[in-house]
Amino acid sequence: MKTLITYSSQTGNTLKLAQKIYDTIKGEKDIFPMDQAPPCEEYDLIAVGFWFQAGKPDQKAIDYLPKLNNNSNVFLFASHGAAKNSDHVKNAVDYASNLTNNATIAGVFTCQGEVNSKVLEKVKQKPEPPVWIKDADSAIGHPNEDDLSALAQMITKL
Repeated sequence: MKTLITYSSQTGNTLKLAQKIYDTIKGEKDIFPMDQAPPCEEYDLIAVGFWFQAGKPDQKAIDYLPKLNNNSNVFLFASHGAAKNSDHVKNAVDYASNLTNNATIAGVFTCQGEVNSKVLEKVKQKPEPPVWIKDADSAIGHPNEDDLSALAQMITKL
């Protein structure tokens, strides 16, 4: 099996997840930042990682996901400041899935990721802070070893 791991990472959280997938997955594999990823047609599995921006995947992911097609086997992974099982996360993952042109979603992994302190301060100043802001403190230190272990277990089962 040949796997492409591609990611977009602003603070390094999603990069940590991408690297864990690369280190865990067996077989032939390549890892690239999303804006440098090769065409996906030659891969059996495409792992696509992103962070959340305004309740959706970041712009690089929004641009990349439509390049997949109904022949693609895709594993989505993401880091975010919101609580793991929140509606905010579910909606963002659904949004990402819907961009894939009916690709087969082989699995999804999300975990909290520590939000950059400058971004956090800026967001807190908004007249109506986003819904995830209440969860941002619990994201400090994530992704941690427990998150990475859970990801490795999921990848091993693929």
